[in-house]
Amino acid sequence: MNATEGDLDYTPEEMMTIAAARCFRDRATCFVGVGLPSVAACVARELHAPNINLIYESGAIGAKPSVPPLSIADPELAETADFIVSVPEIFNYWLQGGRIDIGFLGAAQIDRFGNLNSTVIGSYRSPKIRLPGAGGAPQIAANVKEIVVILRQNPKAFVSSVDFISTAPCKGRTTVVTDLGILETDPSSGELILTAQHPRVTLYEIEKATGWRLSAATGVRETPAPTVEELRALRHLTARSKTT
Repeated sequence: MNATEGDLDYTPEEMMTIAAARCFRDRATCFVGVGLPSVAACVARELHAPNINLIYESGAIGAKPSVPPLSIADPELAETADFIVSVPEIFNYWLQGGRIDIGFLGAAQIDRFGNLNSTVIGSYRSPKIRLPGAGGAPQIAANVKEIVVILRQNPKAFVSSVDFISTAPCKGRTTVVTDLGILETDPSSGELILTAQHPRVTLYEIEKATGWRLSAATGVRETPAPTVEELRALRHLTARSKTT
């Protein structure tokens, strides 16, 4: 059912987006992709992280989008950015220079060690589905201090082994925010383990949506439910994006 602010009902996707928005830290420098990462970034800027420095692959530095951009070439990014640089400068100076705190990514598949696939489903030479590809994700994961992956959780996406490794795991911490809970890298094993489950979601549901034997941290916490302010900000943003 669709959510209403009056009784704080909400959809799984709203919970996922708000949980991802909470991962943005004020004054952090964040490399952001389009789609859910940009939606989450807009919510974070409005509520708790007004000074985040958003960087996009197209060269926008310090972008302040009021609506989620449709692509990395969306004029909204250029018009609201502090300045624009070339794509080589983004990767050579900002990424390889270690100036990015957090990278926000999406994918089609993820495995237990945080390998990401955004290239093909099935065999590479004869795929069932040909996907857009990794883009800048491999460089982002290799050079940022930590990454946040936003991905709906189901057995087709959370697989024991990805069909193609588009992006290798981040050397730092990986946090995976889903519509069911939150997974994080276990420093000792390198595996993704469950650290939080969203309200009204059972451990059984999370395990059934995962293509490997999922381990859980000691004392898995419950994700705080969305607040009225968070839901209002997200829904206002969504409504504006539909009218632009």
